[in-house]
Amino acid sequence: MGSDRFPVTRLSAIVAASSSDQEERNRAFEVLIAAYWMPVYKYIRIKWNKPTEDARDLTQGFFLEAMEKNFFARYDASKAKFRTFLRTCLDGFVANENKAAHRIKRGGDATILSLDFDGAEEQLKIATPPAANAIDDYFEKEWARSVFSLALESFRLRLAESGKEIHLRLFERYVLDDDDDGPKTSYKALAAEFNLSTSDVTNYLAYARREFRRIILEKLREMTATDEEYRREARALLGAAPL
Repeated sequence: MGSDRFPVTRLSAIVAASSSDQEERNRAFEVLIAAYWMPVYKYIRIKWNKPTEDARDLTQGFFLEAMEKNFFARYDASKAKFRTFLRTCLDGFVANENKAAHRIKRGGDATILSLDFDGAEEQLKIATPPAANAIDDYFEKEWARSVFSLALESFRLRLAESGKEIHLRLFERYVLDDDDDGPKTSYKALAAEFNLSTSDVTNYLAYARREFRRIILEKLREMTATDEEYRREARALLGAAPL
């Protein structure tokens, strides 16, 4: 599952979610669901204190209803971030489901995407639950985690496809695997480990960092509706707006 199938000619999945073209709309929802399903699921588990099965049904049901009723089309980027809007929609959906005496388990019998609920549960088990007054920040962090995870998935695929396995291994070794609390591995040590020159390590890591950042920005472009929103999200996630 991923968003690399989304056509580069239509960069915003939020905009495309309202397209009159059913195929384009389906692809747009695939992008949005890939980015948001896990934050949504965890939010339902924690904020609404739902057991696992109910949270799974509600997550599936929420996105099914979003597609059927197209309520993402009501999003106005000038008023709020998309994930704030989405969370408002989600709260309304769960509240309405709670009011129903006999909720129809739409999500329980339908599969809109292969969502790794077991993986989400594993993450919940090892994480410290957020305080009740910190649920907004929690959703923000889960969204950021989802964006980075999707970007990393695409990054690994693209470097493997382009024959840059050493770039990828160096990036994983130096950026992803290195212990933040311990001393940073030197470029000289990496050069010896990978049988490269120190200048090669410098160049390979610089390339990998640029590629990873570029892919993150691609993901953000897909998940924002306007250029202003895109630049705002890039500043929030990466510390600087794209040039």
